[in-house]
Amino acid sequence: MTANAFVVATTVDEAVHALAAGARPVAGGTDLVVASRQGKVPLPDSLVAIHRVEELRGITPTDGGGLRIGALATHEELVLHPVIRERFTALADASAIVGSHATRAQGTIGGNLMNASPAMETGGPLVCLDATVTLCSEEGSRSLAVPDLLAGPGETTADPGELLAFVDLPSPGERAGSCYLRLEYRRQMEIAVVGATAVVRAAGGRVTDARIAITALAPTIRRVPEAEAALVGSDGGRDAAERAAQAAAAAAAPISDVRASADYRRAMAAVIARRTVEAALARARGESIP
Repeated sequence: MTANAFVVATTVDEAVHALAAGARPVAGGTDLVVASRQGKVPLPDSLVAIHRVEELRGITPTDGGGLRIGALATHEELVLHPVIRERFTALADASAIVGSHATRAQGTIGGNLMNASPAMETGGPLVCLDATVTLCSEEGSRSLAVPDLLAGPGETTADPGELLAFVDLPSPGERAGSCYLRLEYRRQMEIAVVGATAVVRAAGGRVTDARIAITALAPTIRRVPEAEAALVGSDGGRDAAERAAQAAAAAAAPISDVRASADYRRAMAAVIARRTVEAALARARGESIP
């Protein structure tokens, strides 16, 4: 492919062929174009538009109660999907607050993941919900867990010739509740100063499983096993939620920047994590939290 080329693909094969020739994919363009306009990252010499690849659209059920999400599914589609709202609620929480209304209408789950921001909203829910991605190239396809995809700020383990095609979510199981919360200074066009995700399962008045991840507090979104251990086997009460929250804060490795100091982020990590855990537990008990 020649420099300064722009190709519109209509199939996955066409798209990965362009990637193999050195192009970079673009769908909604809410990360790539905005970063270029702000002078952060120049536009690539060659682009392949994938917005017409119908194979990459849709949210479809899979065996066992899971979902397959096409890489072109927008945040608006995610937050409006009844199954995601009911059974994968943390993902709906996150998608509902990505950028502005315009961003949610255009931005895609595939682009959000491949942008690999440690502050991205959907990353924590996908990590805690055991999501996997399918990467396609001219050599074939492979499946990868989301934590194994994210390598660092703006970096993934995908090869340059690979296209993220699908995100697969297994069933969360019965009596599961999940939540994503973030600390924000304004309701629109904001990214997380601190974020936390909790996915919990309960039976017989006890927490039987817990997944807790922190956002914007480390180079990548990460789970916190110590926080999870503080919940499992507990009654899910205030003391257990507080122990989990303190463990999440202890695992944070935040930076200081123009938006918040490291000390402030670490202090707020405990607050946001506790609220997230409590909301997830309430949902697991059948309570309705918007």
